[in-house]
Amino acid sequence: MRTINYETAKELGIFPEELDAIKGILGHDPNFTELNIFSAMWSEHASYKNSIKWLKTLPRKGKHVLTEAGSENAGLVDIGEGLACCFKIESHNHPCAVEPYQGAATGVGGINRDIFTMGARPIAQLNSLRFGNPKDARSKWLLKDVVKGIGDYGNAFGVPVVTGEVYFDDCYNINPLINAMSVGLVKIGNTISATAKGVGNPVYIIGSLTGKDGIHGAAFASADITEDSTEDIPSIQVGDPFMEKLLLEASLELRDSGALVGMQDMGAAGIICSTSEMSERGGCGMKIDLTKVPLRQKNMEAWEILVSESQERMLAVVEKGKENIVEAIFKKWDLECAIIGEVIAADNLEFYYHGKLEAQVPASALALGGGAPVYDREYREPAYIKEYEKFDIDSIPDNTDLKEVALLLSKSPNIASKRWVYEQYDSMVRTVNMSTNFPADAAVVNIKGTNKALVLTVDCNSRYVKANPETGTMIAVAEAARNIVCSGGEPCAITNCLNFGNPYNPEIYWQFVHAIKGMSKACKKFDTPVTGGNVSFYNQSEIGGKIEAVYPTPTIGMLGILENKRHQMGLAFQNKGDMIYLIGESVEDISSSEYLYNYHGIKASPAPYFDLEKEFAVQRIVRELIKTNLILSAHDVSDGGLFITLLESAMPNNFGFDITSDAEIRTDAFLFGESQGRIVVSVAPSREAAFVDFMQKQHVPFTTLGHVTKSELRVDDISFGFINDLKEMYDTSLENIIEPK
Repeated sequence: MRTINYETAKELGIFPEELDAIKGILGHDPNFTELNIFSAMWSEHASYKNSIKWLKTLPRKGKHVLTEAGSENAGLVDIGEGLACCFKIESHNHPCAVEPYQGAATGVGGINRDIFTMGARPIAQLNSLRFGNPKDARSKWLLKDVVKGIGDYGNAFGVPVVTGEVYFDDCYNINPLINAMSVGLVKIGNTISATAKGVGNPVYIIGSLTGKDGIHGAAFASADITEDSTEDIPSIQVGDPFMEKLLLEASLELRDSGALVGMQDMGAAGIICSTSEMSERGGCGMKIDLTKVPLRQKNMEAWEILVSESQERMLAVVEKGKENIVEAIFKKWDLECAIIGEVIAADNLEFYYHGKLEAQVPASALALGGGAPVYDREYREPAYIKEYEKFDIDSIPDNTDLKEVALLLSKSPNIASKRWVYEQYDSMVRTVNMSTNFPADAAVVNIKGTNKALVLTVDCNSRYVKANPETGTMIAVAEAARNIVCSGGEPCAITNCLNFGNPYNPEIYWQFVHAIKGMSKACKKFDTPVTGGNVSFYNQSEIGGKIEAVYPTPTIGMLGILENKRHQMGLAFQNKGDMIYLIGESVEDISSSEYLYNYHGIKASPAPYFDLEKEFAVQRIVRELIKTNLILSAHDVSDGGLFITLLESAMPNNFGFDITSDAEIRTDAFLFGESQGRIVVSVAPSREAAFVDFMQKQHVPFTTLGHVTKSELRVDDISFGFINDLKEMYDTSLENIIEPK
């Protein structure tokens, strides 16, 4: 019998006031099993106790939204044709920091389960990855194993990785960020709810056997990464993509059987999470016999079975009397299934083991935003913000060697091709990826049997967010929308993965609060409600007694709809002689740019210029230009500035460009500044008059840059080289760093 006191609670991540609250809920001191239940369900990772107040301020309703954020396992959006898109992004940061291969693999498995648990078939995966200095041995190890874990699991599971992003910065040296997104399709009305109901209905556990892997995983995700974190490797789950594939097919067959009441994936906190959340949604409880849980390890204790995060498992409630239907389905797919309990009327979760009542807790006491604590944390502006705002562009000499900068940026790990990464992923399985041979700012995913496609992207420049969390997060949303629009789509909704440091640090929490405020403003403007996502705090490292948080990184996963596949738009220049135009305002600004950060070595500067209203106007106009067939390509100006945008548009078809800079703006700012709200388009000479007539009726600046050439890159009559040379540098730079020959 373990003694339960404040010290025991502290070891499990429970504060003294929380232990007192638990005693009040239960009416007695918790036993060790009950304390572990609250440790898992009241952890930051499971309860959002430090973030839910602000999450509730985000816009969650929209014309396409079918389920409000938090009501189900993932967001669900009406895309027309009687179909819904189910999508979500989640982090697996801490597991990947200590065991990158399995951490990444199980992150992919977990997010895909969130999709097919709702009855949707996953059709696309995306990811947002952040690592430290790619020349550092640890960062190389993390990158290689994470990419292999994603590739091995995703390729075996059979869902293509259609797009993503990879960033490098020293702030991620110890604590990488691994955010995985999955997207699925389902007929409206054919979804599965994660709800338990019907007194007496049997409760099944389905899929893999339960072991000790992943125990205390939710608590592990709610603590700092330290020099001792490698000792927490038992908290890392082990994945089996082939088992997951069987579970997918069996789950969808169960959906159509007429026997299913509700189902939920066993992710963080395992059985206790699934039983409590399903019960709370249904206003009921469950009586569970843990002795009946199929185990793969002997001598497991009741609390270990309850909080194990063994992968590829589901909890399902089925209609009483239809057990034979359920069991026949899982026998067909050679999957384990067992009745472990039943639904009861009371708001109670009763867990028995070998005939003994091991734990009894109210389901509502564990529910997200219900009985779990909700905190209103202190926050204050960090001192560095004022320092960043002191930056003056005039402190940077305007006689920079522009060709040298162009070459540096072309091979910068943050800008150069991530071919070494994406070639390890299967991007073509299921033949849905329409952008593999037609590069665009976002992935375009075919919806077979319709004239529509999904348009998908993940975006966040954490350097901008560090400089100004509110503006930086607005930019993240705006850039995601810009990528959707440049690909021909209409922005529809977002999911988010909010990666921050310790919420008990008032300066970190200030970053979080202002990021939420910025996200809310931008999402309202673009009419892209938040359908769900993930908060990941404690992304910081204690090395040698000093704690450093990663840059605040609110990753935006955005869904758009391409209503007519004929309006799919790419980023590539199409013909020699086509005219090149810039839509949007050119501003003398180099703040937070890759140019300023890595060429001049200046880390402290504000977020780049951004105007939400002007951004919205530019995107509206580009959508019209695409629909009226007035342009041949569209590519947004982002990392690396205008020169990199032009280079990326020139490379696919091996063209060059000849442009003239704006005489009223410093040339380095014009070429390499990252001021927002700008899109480069190309126009056929035969359509140029119509294009200009259209643009002159708008209230948005546009500029003639120049024209597409055969292969040379020229700026103000100065040669910056030839496309083949820069393309070789762009394509091989990261590979040469990771695997030098």
